[in-house]
Amino acid sequence: MAVLEHDVTRNFFWRTAIAAFAASGVLSSVTAHSAPETVLYSFQDGSDGAYPAAGLIDVGGNLYSITTYGGAHLNGTLYKVTTPGVEAPVYAFGATGDGANPSAGLVSVAGEFYGATQGGGNGQGMVFKVTKRGVETALHSFGYGSGDGVFPSSGLVKVGNALFGTTSRGGAYVTGCEDYGCGTVFQITPAGVETVVHSFSAAGSDGVAPGGGLLNVGGALYGTAQGGGANSYGTVFSVTPEGAFAVLYSFKGGSDGEYPDAGLIAAAGVLYGTTSSGGAYGGGTVFALTSTGAETVLHSFGSTNDGSYPYATLLKLGDKLYGTTLDGGKSGNGTVFVVSISGTEKVLHSFAGQAEGDGSGPFCNLINVGGTLYGTTAAGGTLGHGVVFKISP
Repeated sequence: MAVLEHDVTRNFFWRTAIAAFAASGVLSSVTAHSAPETVLYSFQDGSDGAYPAAGLIDVGGNLYSITTYGGAHLNGTLYKVTTPGVEAPVYAFGATGDGANPSAGLVSVAGEFYGATQGGGNGQGMVFKVTKRGVETALHSFGYGSGDGVFPSSGLVKVGNALFGTTSRGGAYVTGCEDYGCGTVFQITPAGVETVVHSFSAAGSDGVAPGGGLLNVGGALYGTAQGGGANSYGTVFSVTPEGAFAVLYSFKGGSDGEYPDAGLIAAAGVLYGTTSSGGAYGGGTVFALTSTGAETVLHSFGSTNDGSYPYATLLKLGDKLYGTTLDGGKSGNGTVFVVSISGTEKVLHSFAGQAEGDGSGPFCNLINVGGTLYGTTAAGGTLGHGVVFKISP
């Protein structure tokens, strides 16, 4: 299946390779910044962490997220950064029996942070919680066997009294996905009791390798699978907490987009998302999907300087959709873009890379805090280890 080659897009080893490539200067340029963007913090690859691989969340006016590497044990951090740009590590991953190399975003529940790591635990990832004071609890270690998932690569979402997430591998159907399994949707209680809600099948008709996180709409969960489906280019699916599963759309490949890697957002009964490739120019798409499964491409990336390869969940403000592309723009270091519901796209910022002290390679979603957008890049900054930035919409 094509997704087995493409799935490295959510693999933290691939993330780090891209980050190192960008830091080498190959992707950097002295092109001037193209919008009112400010780097709030550049990671130094010490106790502060390195290669921020997830978007930010706003808790009490402070921004929290994770880095995939760096920290006291070199296996990633959970960090806090203030809106003026003061950073402090909250927890360092990689101690004995702990998780390692988180690449999924956080969710805050009752003042505690919940998330997942791709490594550590039994070697195939785990779900954790961390208090604001930096006390960590391992809730569940994933592992092959008995149908459990492995390698969680997306954030968690709260529905009722439980948390739901996805694993990009594992599940009941091991054969047919290079013996890694095709992925799962799982449920976990705050006490750490985990249950597989849906196992993606080896046949792939329901999708393979879910990686973009889940969206809760009225108690039903919506997500994307990077591959599989009727045409092997990925799916949009829904699943209830009880496990009732449906494919809403199978990407055809080519002009309608290929390999959706980001989560979805919903507005007025319409789902909006991105595909990481495909479209008219091969650089990915922004799409809209109705409840009846009618898909419309709002914008195709890959034309002159407009950005390429969006991997982040969109942010909707008014009638506009904001997001990031990993590549493209004036310097090839990625962009922040805005697309209207009618499909008009504008690049707000082209990242200039390490040579200019700017970020490079944004993977992650933006958040709106008081009318300012905040985000992260996996590379760039003063030492090439990634940045936290802000930008005016």
